Amino acid sequence: MPATRKARTSTGPALKGSQKTLSFSNKVSKPTSSAPLKEKPEIPAKALDKAPDLGHVTSEAAVVQQAKVELAKPEKEKTKEELEAEKVTNAQVKKYWEAREAERRAPRMHQEGLTVEEKILRLFDMSSQFGPSIGIARMKRWVRANKLGLHPPIEVLAVLLKEEKKGNTSIERAHVDELMSSSHVVGDA
Repeated sequence: MPATRKARTSTGPALKGSQKTLSFSNKVSKPTSSAPLKEKPEIPAKALDKAPDLGHVTSEAAVVQQAKVELAKPEKEKTKEELEAEKVTNAQVKKYWEAREAERRAPRMHQEGLTVEEKILRLFDMSSQFGPSIGIARMKRWVRANKLGLHPPIEVLAVLLKEEKKGNTSIERAHVDELMSSSHVVGDA
């Protein structure tokens, strides 16, 4: 006598061929309301012809605008950090840079023609612990890092304030920002 099959009682996987085919042609999966849909407002043809102005501003223009806003603010009391930074001498700035250089095993490359102040600012630009440096003025970045309790170097603020007094507004833009937003092609690209 041949063996008979027993009825399946386990909760294991289904046997091959026993799963039904799903069909979505006749059934509605969500109830719908009988309320009429609102009509979409007409958009004038003139509005469709123009390309929308998304307010795109280049990085350079944004940094210049931020610097102008910071400079245009009414004279207010200087913060304790600004007062402390004004007391920093050139010798202290140089000593700060020498201490940073002493931490390195090898000398920095491609910085032979730069001033100590520019070297300090570039180091600040490349220090990611103070937040992103692209698209933001250096002064604004320093103030933001200070407000967040990240303790940015006071020497950086001192350099920025001294350059601001000289009327050098190009110092506000990070060097890496200039490189990243450059539209010039170098070499055989």
